[in-house]
Amino acid sequence: MGSMVEDVTTKTEKLEVESKPTKVEDNLMEKAAKVENDKPSSTEPSKIVEENGLQKESKPDVEIPKEENIAVEVEPKTGVSFPVKLADGKQLNSVGLRKKSILGLGIKIYGFGIYADNEKLKELMRTKIGKAPAKPTKEMYQLVIDSDVGMMLRMVIVYGSLTMNMVKKNFDEGLGGSIKKLNGGRKDDELTNKVMGGVSDAIKLSAGSVIEVTKSPGYVLQTKGKAIIMHYLVVMFHMKDEVVSKVESELLSRAYFHMYLGDDPFDKEAKENFGMSLLSLF
Repeated sequence: MGSMVEDVTTKTEKLEVESKPTKVEDNLMEKAAKVENDKPSSTEPSKIVEENGLQKESKPDVEIPKEENIAVEVEPKTGVSFPVKLADGKQLNSVGLRKKSILGLGIKIYGFGIYADNEKLKELMRTKIGKAPAKPTKEMYQLVIDSDVGMMLRMVIVYGSLTMNMVKKNFDEGLGGSIKKLNGGRKDDELTNKVMGGVSDAIKLSAGSVIEVTKSPGYVLQTKGKAIIMHYLVVMFHMKDEVVSKVESELLSRAYFHMYLGDDPFDKEAKENFGMSLLSLF
C-alpha cells in the first residue's frame, strides 16, 4: 500500500514538473503580453455588419490616431481623417486622393490634405485679384503656386505595399514633370532628388504612414515622415517624426504644389475644392 502511494505521489510530481513552462516559453509569453499591450487602439469605432446571416466586427482599413479635441474632415474615397487646423494655425483647404495606374488598375496610393496660412492667402488674393470672381480662375491657382505663403501637404499612405523606391519613382514622374513645365522645358534631376534622395529604398511604408511636405516663407521646402512599420510579425508601431530633407529653392517649392494645383493635378476635384476655399477668402 505504501509503495502504491509513493508511485502516485511520484507521478503527480512528475506531471506538475512537466506542466510548468520552460524559461524559453516564459520569455515568449512575456513578449506576447508586451506586444498585446503595445498594440495601438483603433481610433475609428468598430461596426457590426451582417454577412450570410452572421454578425461580425468590421474595422476601418486604415487606423490612424486622430488629434484630440480637433475637428476633422474625412477624405471620402479613403476614409482618412485630416484635422481642419494645425498647431501652427494652417487651415485645411482641400482633401484628395492620389491614384496610380498599375497594370491598368487604378490603385489608391495615399489620401492627402492641403493646408495653408489662410490669412496670408486672403491678403494675397485681395491685393492681386481684388474682387472675387464668379468661379476659381487659373490666375488664382498660379498666384498660390508662385507665392511663398506658408503651405503644407500631408499624405497618409493607404496602399499597403508601398516602398520608398516607389515613392521616389512617383516623385521623379510627378515632381520632375512639374519642374520641367516651370523651367522652360528643362529637367533638373538633381533638384528632384533632393526631396527624397537621402532615404533608403529598402524602407517599406505600411498603410497609415505619414509624409508631410511644408513650404515656408522664403521658399524653403521641408519633408518630414512618420513611418508605421511591422513589429513582432503583425503589430504596427509608429516611428517618431523624422526630417527627411530641407531645401531652399523657389523652383522646387513652386513645382511641388503645381502637382496638386496646376493644369494637370493629381486630383481635379481636390483642386476645385481648393479653388472654392480661395473664393471664400474674399
